[in-house]
Amino acid sequence: MNRRAYQERAKIIKALAHPSRLMIVDALAEGEKCVGELQELVESDISTVSKHLALMKEAGIVVDRKVGQQVFYSLRVPCIVSFFGCVEAVMKSYAEEKIELVS
Repeated sequence: MNRRAYQERAKIIKALAHPSRLMIVDALAEGEKCVGELQELVESDISTVSKHLALMKEAGIVVDRKVGQQVFYSLRVPCIVSFFGCVEAVMKSYAEEKIELVS
């Protein structure tokens, strides 16, 4: 793999590196949502949620669709959520290791 491909991977991972953005991805895994629905979920103001969505759109994680005044978002590639399973496995393994060290 060349350096450019690693840079693109890093861009995607960086775009996921915020708790609110992770919550948004989880919500979008269930289906398309409008900004207002996502705003309620992350309990933040609409401008902040819009910035999160713009960053994820720039990274290629989400796509949007306008219907009148509303903008609906969905995951470009829904399998991105399977990445979270791997992250959970790392968290569990690390937690178990820490417990063993303390014991």
